[in-house]
Amino acid sequence: MDTNAVEFGNVSLVRNNVRILDRISVSIAVGESVAVIGPNGSGKTSLMKLFRGDARPYYDEDLKTTCRLFGEERWNIFTLRHKLGVVSMDLQSRFAGSVSVGAVILSGLFRTMDVYKDHIITDDMITAAEDAAARAGISDKLTRDFGSLSLGEKRRVLIARALVPGPGMLLLDEPMASLDVLVKNKFREMFDSLIDGGTGIVMITHDLDDIPKRIGRIIMMKDGKIFMDGKKEELLTSDAMSRLFSSEVQVSEENGMYRMTVL
Repeated sequence: MDTNAVEFGNVSLVRNNVRILDRISVSIAVGESVAVIGPNGSGKTSLMKLFRGDARPYYDEDLKTTCRLFGEERWNIFTLRHKLGVVSMDLQSRFAGSVSVGAVILSGLFRTMDVYKDHIITDDMITAAEDAAARAGISDKLTRDFGSLSLGEKRRVLIARALVPGPGMLLLDEPMASLDVLVKNKFREMFDSLIDGGTGIVMITHDLDDIPKRIGRIIMMKDGKIFMDGKKEELLTSDAMSRLFSSEVQVSEENGMYRMTVL
């Protein structure tokens, strides 16, 4: 069994001769849950692309560099997606509104935007899709058109789509952006339930309110580097967050939930 889902040592990302990420070293164990936070432009999304295997790292010749995903230095994206479920909000606009929710979820097994005539759907696949829908709380939406759903419901469908192959880890990029307070609370409960069920979650967010209670580790990004990495209760403090955002802020905690206020 793989020990680490992610194992990076001195990994950089360079685009147009600009170093977007600078010598990142980080490991995330299979089943571990982490929130990645930081200001806009800090490198959060670029780091997520490396986690997803969508971007290839830059190797400094003078440094020993390690870049492994689930123990592999070379990976096939299709195979990787069965271990690593990705929920990226740009997917939302890529599905036709007339596609059924059930088809969107099943498409996660084929890495497509629909279920097509040449796809062979087995009873096991249908069972897996129904189970994923139940875990995402949308069992009653399977026959609905994707375009008829609310924003929160669409996000749940994308989460079910990522869950259907049975990955050990989900990568979530701003999964609660633009959702109202009540829907956010339901999402946090859903994520806590997934974590309790053994699914690791790596979540990018800029809002401390979004972080589920069961996430115990925080990775702070700043200027393309890892600024701090550690336990949630040790890092989500007024002092650390003020230094991260280069602005005076106050962090409060209540019943395991955190909130940040700009002073």
